[in-house]
Amino acid sequence: MNQKAIVIGAGLGGLSISCLLASRGYDVTVYEKNATYGGKMQEFEMDGYRFDTGPSLFTMPFILERLFEECGKSLNDHISFKEPDPLCRYLYQDQTIFDNYSNRAETVEEIRKFAPEDEVSYSHFLDYSEKLYTKTADAFLFNPLYQFSDLKGLNLIDFLGIDAFSSVSKKVDEHFQSDYLRKFFKRFTTYNGSSPFQAPATLNVIPHVELNQGGYYVEGGMYRIADALYELALSQGVKFEFRSAVQSIQVDDSTVSGVTLETGDVINADLAAANSDATDTILNLLDENAVSRSKRKRQKSIEPSCSGFVMLLGVEKQWEELRHHNVFFSENYEQEFWQIFQEKILPDDPTIYVANTSFTESAHAPDGCSNLFVLVNSPYVTKDQDWKELGESYSSFLIDELERRSLGGLKKSIAVKKIITPDDFLKLYGSNRGSIYGTSSNGLFSAFVRPRNKVRGLKNLYLVGGSTHPGGGIPLVVQSAFNAMSLIERHRD
Repeated sequence: MNQKAIVIGAGLGGLSISCLLASRGYDVTVYEKNATYGGKMQEFEMDGYRFDTGPSLFTMPFILERLFEECGKSLNDHISFKEPDPLCRYLYQDQTIFDNYSNRAETVEEIRKFAPEDEVSYSHFLDYSEKLYTKTADAFLFNPLYQFSDLKGLNLIDFLGIDAFSSVSKKVDEHFQSDYLRKFFKRFTTYNGSSPFQAPATLNVIPHVELNQGGYYVEGGMYRIADALYELALSQGVKFEFRSAVQSIQVDDSTVSGVTLETGDVINADLAAANSDATDTILNLLDENAVSRSKRKRQKSIEPSCSGFVMLLGVEKQWEELRHHNVFFSENYEQEFWQIFQEKILPDDPTIYVANTSFTESAHAPDGCSNLFVLVNSPYVTKDQDWKELGESYSSFLIDELERRSLGGLKKSIAVKKIITPDDFLKLYGSNRGSIYGTSSNGLFSAFVRPRNKVRGLKNLYLVGGSTHPGGGIPLVVQSAFNAMSLIERHRD
């Protein structure tokens, strides 16, 4: 009889580990508290407008391709993806516009127009970013880093050369003279919910992933990735129970024996993989006696990543200024992150990201209209916030800001409006205090000490998803499933 595996949560990590387990002969059932799969990757449609509500960029497709190949399928049979042109448009408050392309020569030509002093530095920095990737990928991403033997392939010289003792901001400032390029390269740290003024310079590896390897959009919308993973799971025999929240994980003698649902039903299993937030799993799903007091205390003290304030705007207007991806920079970038992480308030001069997928796919909005996904980095949830009140006041503020920063006539053109706050991320997905990426990397080594993909002290509980090693974002979430599967096979053997 096949061993029975329970997966908690049908986010991208849960879908990925369920596919890998089933492909290796496990009898897999996924329990999801919400009505559908995808976790934070969802879509919303209303009155002819279509929006992705989660990730808007697809990088490192080779990781997802590998998942499908290991299950005997081809990713290309499920989704098609391409690079937007340009990759992204950046708009500064002095009216400077920077179109960033995957073609390095095209980008350098753009930089020559507004920051010629940095055109050579741009290529040098991307070469430096690639070297960081070469030094860190095998050792820190494609490696579970669970026990000492996992470090045997780590080259000490490489480790000393990954800039873990400087900050992203300091290293960027050393390379560039103009405020334009400094803001541009500091922005990438937000991809894992951290501050460029606190996170280690090792995270300067992120520009390589998008600008050298490629940043893609999935035709039909990013949610097609969730569709493809769900279809892959079904093809492997995975079973799904939606609207079935797990209340607790049952542990007997350091071994998970099953889970108890909110209905009171007890489901037995030989192993469990939790795609729930790692902090929520350790502090709320496990009994206090299941893990050590020191581990609980350490988990409770971990700083969450930032969250996000989102508006979905269906607008009866189009703008020449907008491309597919657009970033409207704040004037004072350091002050913005100080407010988010230290004061824990919404920034009064935010950097505003706008995804306008109707630029690429006209079917995502009625003729002559736009579907604007608006995102601002925000603090995680604290007891001092009233997100119902903030949702209304801050959305009005952002609309006024966007009008001031190029999108004239926005307010009177809005036909559809939906707000998603950090409190929604907390309630819908149980993420640590409403954070998007679980754990921040605001410390010298915090990027390397995320919760591992197996809970220490328990024989058969594994963790996947953006709150675990190696981090957030589509490719790393899928990689967390590979890391967990590696540990499952290691400990089964």
